[in-house]
Order: sequence, then structure tokens, then C-alpha cells
Amino acid sequence: MSEPRLMPEMELTDGQFAARTFRTSDAESMWEAATESIAEIYRWLPWCHPDYEVGESEAWIAARPAAWVRREELSFAVTDAVTGRFLGGCGLNQFHPTHRMANLGYWIRTSAAGRGAASAAAILVARFGFRVLGLQRIEILADVDNYASQRVAEKAGAQREGRLRNRLFHHQHVRDGVMFSLTPADVA
Repeated sequence: MSEPRLMPEMELTDGQFAARTFRTSDAESMWEAATESIAEIYRWLPWCHPDYEVGESEAWIAARPAAWVRREELSFAVTDAVTGRFLGGCGLNQFHPTHRMANLGYWIRTSAAGRGAASAAAILVARFGFRVLGLQRIEILADVDNYASQRVAEKAGAQREGRLRNRLFHHQHVRDGVMFSLTPADVA
């Protein structure tokens, strides 16, 4: 897997939605999107908790370049390509260079859910992973009860591979997950 040494600044778009590297100026927009979505997201993503503060967005965004340099993750802000409105996030993490694979995750603010932003971002980021990073497999893991995330994976063209027992641990509970995968041909 060939990867750039420093985090690249980039924007991927399909004309309706965009996935671009995070900017320091995104902190307040990320905080607003997250706090509007706590009721829907917290169950699946514990970072989006009821006491979430803008400082947490600032710290997380500030850590993105180092996370990329350490080959831990590449995160993208998901926006409306026309208005620039911040809609959520999508990214690649858990890189396995030997097997040329990574994990893909996403979240979209409640007021923008159900409009195709998550699946569009997943496709854009997956194409980047395949074409630029040389990945050959991207996995999407959703909680067994997170039907919205599973629908996003399916709409992005991912193939359902099965239920993984005791695969997730959040909110002090062990949970089963559903594994989906994308290969280059799925998002050509």
C-alpha cells in the first residue's frame, strides 16, 4: 500500500456531496452536527455523548494530521458540495498494509440523514482508498442492530459477509457486528 508521508489536503466530490480533509475551522460545525445527533448516534458511537463539547471537536481535528502520519486513519468532513454545509464525517482506519485493507466508518447529522450523503461519502472515500492508497479490500462493520448503517453499506455497494459474534464493545457491553466489504470492482 503506497501512502503519502504527510496528510494530503484533498476534496473528493460527486457534485452533490463532498468528502474533504478536515480543517481547523470545522470544529464548531462538527460540534453542532454532533450535538444535534446525539440521540441517534450515541448508541453506536460513544464519542458523540450527551456532554460533548466544542473543545472535543477542536482536539480531534487537531489530531488528524498526526493520525495520518502514524498511518492510523484518514478522516474526511462530509459536506454538501453546493452549499458547503457540514453534514458529518467519513474515514479510513485500522490499516493493514500487508493485506492492503482498511476499515471504513461514517456518520451523518440527523437533519441530513436519509438523503444519500453517507453512502456517497463511503463510495468517494473507498475509491480514494483503492485508487490512491492501493487498498484491495475495505471493511465496514456495523452493530447488529444498527440498521441505518447497514443500509448505507448496502447502498454503497458493499457485500454483506456475515454476523461476527462479540465483535464490538461499546457502552461497557459486548455486541455482535455485521461485516460488509468493498473491493475495487464494487465502486468502479
